[in-house]
Amino acid sequence: MHKVELSYSLSPQRSGKSIRNALMDLLLAVREHGSISGAAKAMRLSYRHVWGELKRWEAELGHTLIVWDKGQPARLSEFGDKLLWAERQAQARLAPQIEALHADLERVFAVAFDDTAHVLALFASHDDALAALREHAAAQARLHLDVRFCGSVDAISALNEGRCVMAGFHTPRLPGPGTLAQQTYQHLLQPGRHKLIGFAQRTQGLIVAQGNPLGLRSLADLERIRARFVNRALGTGTRVLLEELLAQSGIAPAAIEGYATSEPSHAAVAQAVASGAVDVGLGIEAAARSRGLDFVPLLKEDYYLVCLKAALEQPPVQALLAVLREPDWRALLAALPGYEPDRCGEVLRLRARLPWWDFARAKKKPTKRRS
Repeated sequence: MHKVELSYSLSPQRSGKSIRNALMDLLLAVREHGSISGAAKAMRLSYRHVWGELKRWEAELGHTLIVWDKGQPARLSEFGDKLLWAERQAQARLAPQIEALHADLERVFAVAFDDTAHVLALFASHDDALAALREHAAAQARLHLDVRFCGSVDAISALNEGRCVMAGFHTPRLPGPGTLAQQTYQHLLQPGRHKLIGFAQRTQGLIVAQGNPLGLRSLADLERIRARFVNRALGTGTRVLLEELLAQSGIAPAAIEGYATSEPSHAAVAQAVASGAVDVGLGIEAAARSRGLDFVPLLKEDYYLVCLKAALEQPPVQALLAVLREPDWRALLAALPGYEPDRCGEVLRLRARLPWWDFARAKKKPTKRRS
């Protein structure tokens, strides 16, 4: 059986047909004009081209399309007639879906031809506020955020490799020297090359079933009662945060039941808890509240956007900064559970927000005493 492939083209005007197919156009022209020469003339093609295409399609499909009786006008074979019948049936049955697909494609491509619209590629750690920002920016500023959610490490790596213009990641507030956050992110970020953009402060904590039936209040409780836990994947900022918190509490990862299992997002962690597959996971408050779950806050963290310094003046980046500074956006952000606006849209110094780089002056050499 031959498979059907769909394609589309861009043109100033739509053609009369919903879906065009070159072979069907040829067969219809032969039927309507009674000869290959008539079909070629009507389609403004050469006889040689039409004849060659029909022969090529016959070889490809393994069926005769045209009855080539000597001295008689060319006519469609039974197979050719059935192909045209099938095409008419498909067009009639799928007309509403085809029209909807046409409209969707035209709506999306209209952005490319709109000089007032912008598109910004953004790789980011999973975050409910970014999903809300994507909708708000498109509706209010004609800024279309091409967001791809991934781990914080992968997001910054994508930025450094030129696969996106902006990245999103999160860390505990002012993570000090020697922390796991420093070990994870410092080698990926360079003062003078990267610029932080303020976005939000959000709460991370334990996502638990409604009513918190196990009475969980801390990571130590997970170890004590052997609660079934689900982790986040390696390379995610939440996984880095968990390992940091466990180290601070003196808890070995092996002591957490389910530490080796993981989910790809905060929403997936919340769904695992809601389904009863696990008792608890680490995630953001918004993910818990959206599924009617309870939440035990553990700490607040900063969620930053970061770009290369050279990208700051690009129109899409400037459009994003303007949206982030709007009172309407800050109000929308503040309404999300567990979120607080924090210097939204401000360009921040890397060294000031992530104080890992020590450029202290070298100590003066001691002066020798004169004898």
